[in-house]
Amino acid sequence: MHSAPPSTGGAILRRTARRQRARLIGSSALFCVHQFCETMVPVAIGLIIGRAVATGDVTAMLLSLLGLAALFVVLSYAYRIGARIIVVAIEREAHLLRVEVAGRVLDPRGVHVDLGPGELLTVSTSDAEKTSWVLDAVARFAAAATALLVTAVALLLIDLPLGLAVVVGTPLLLLLLQLSAPLLTRAATDQQAEVARVSGLATDLIGGVRPLRGLGAEDAASRRFVDSSRRALAATMRLARGNSVYLGVSATVSALLSVAVAGTAGFLALEGRISVAELITVVGLAQFLIEPLGSLSRLPGLLAVIRGSADRLALVLGADPVVTSSGTGTADPASISLSDIRFGPLDGLDLHLDRGEMVGVVPYDPADGDALAAVLSGQVSARGVAGRIAIGGVDVSDLALHDVRRTVLVEPHGSDLFAGTVRSNIALRGTVDTGPAVRASSVTDIVDMHDGGLDHPVTDRGASLSGGQRQRVALARALAAEPPVLVLHDPTTAVDAVTEHAIARGIAELRHGGDARTQTTIVITTSPALLAVTDRVVTLDSGRVAATGTHLSLAESDPRYRRAVLR
Repeated sequence: MHSAPPSTGGAILRRTARRQRARLIGSSALFCVHQFCETMVPVAIGLIIGRAVATGDVTAMLLSLLGLAALFVVLSYAYRIGARIIVVAIEREAHLLRVEVAGRVLDPRGVHVDLGPGELLTVSTSDAEKTSWVLDAVARFAAAATALLVTAVALLLIDLPLGLAVVVGTPLLLLLLQLSAPLLTRAATDQQAEVARVSGLATDLIGGVRPLRGLGAEDAASRRFVDSSRRALAATMRLARGNSVYLGVSATVSALLSVAVAGTAGFLALEGRISVAELITVVGLAQFLIEPLGSLSRLPGLLAVIRGSADRLALVLGADPVVTSSGTGTADPASISLSDIRFGPLDGLDLHLDRGEMVGVVPYDPADGDALAAVLSGQVSARGVAGRIAIGGVDVSDLALHDVRRTVLVEPHGSDLFAGTVRSNIALRGTVDTGPAVRASSVTDIVDMHDGGLDHPVTDRGASLSGGQRQRVALARALAAEPPVLVLHDPTTAVDAVTEHAIARGIAELRHGGDARTQTTIVITTSPALLAVTDRVVTLDSGRVAATGTHLSLAESDPRYRRAVLR
């Protein structure tokens, strides 16, 4: 049984530690061995001076040098192996988090989160990587704590006050520095949010550069990006200033503690309370003490960045699905019915389509068409939609989600294409025969225009194609899927009139030609070419059905219909 996804940054960090606990424990143990050996180096040097150099014992000197060499070998390999293990753990965890975020974003039920595509990309890459850094932070904390503990014990054995200075001074130093951690966490979270926002805006601008040029809106878009970039820069500078002050204070206090220990040892040596060998040991330990203190003092700043990224991951991983379906039934897609639908501008909409019908829907307010497409797509939360939607007489809440998605396909007005070829964008199922769909959507013009034909390359989001070409490829993709119920939302707004008439005939012949007529098509449009090939037309006004009839009858009898459609 799968456990519930973590809903907080803290829960994600705890799960990360549990998931990589074997590597984390192994790496931490090796780092602790490394720091233990590092701490013992000045101790060993002091012993060599006291027991070999001072006495002139050559045998003791040789044995001591061998022992010191062994110490360096152990500390070197302990660090190298420990670092390799923790890097593997970090990369594996970052990969798991990236896959998890991608799976959540691609969940057929949708994800209820207020983040744009660019921000989601940042979460799944940068934030996933930074969250995995918690493994390194834990391992290095264990190593630094080991170094401080061994140093304190060594100093306590040499002189009690020196040892107490480390035992008491270190917790006070860490407590003082910890007081600034919440401020750093907030600053890091704000900075990451601003950077993700400007990254998302940059992604949107690059993808929409052609429409912006067509509208002459480059200057306005540039100003918007500059403003967002400045906010991100300001947030980054605030975080950098905070970190600089924090690191400066922590380094100064750590150095002062080390100097105090070394200075006290010198005073004790002058008084004869400790030997020269012990003085050398204490000075070496005091100098070494700066390293673990520095590591511990940097941890709050690092943890602030890690926690900020984990909190952003939790926004996605812990988000509720847009659509919840507990049904398991199936239905024969004989018809589709909408009864008393209330969503956005839709106010009690009733619409019924029999199996095999091709129905045009003309919304006098474009918002009504957008809302109808959203409801039929199943991408809106059931909590936000009132009324009943039935397929083949069965309420969609009683049907399995995959069955609903298999039955009803909504091709939105703004469709995205993927990097690949024209063929790969149309035949998403791989082996489907694309010929009929290519001809019905007039993609043959694109195929004939390029030497590669259907294998002509397409860049990300179809940027290498014109608006009309992208629209036709997206339409061909929808037709090639052969869904029992197909909803097309303004599928020909970017094509010329001649091509539009050819597409209208192609759709009607492909889905409703012959005697079978088993497929149902809804076309939300004001295009007279498309409406002319439908079986009937329904007009929407103020969120309700205003009139029903054929295209010709409405064009003759309804002045408002004529103004909306005939051009």
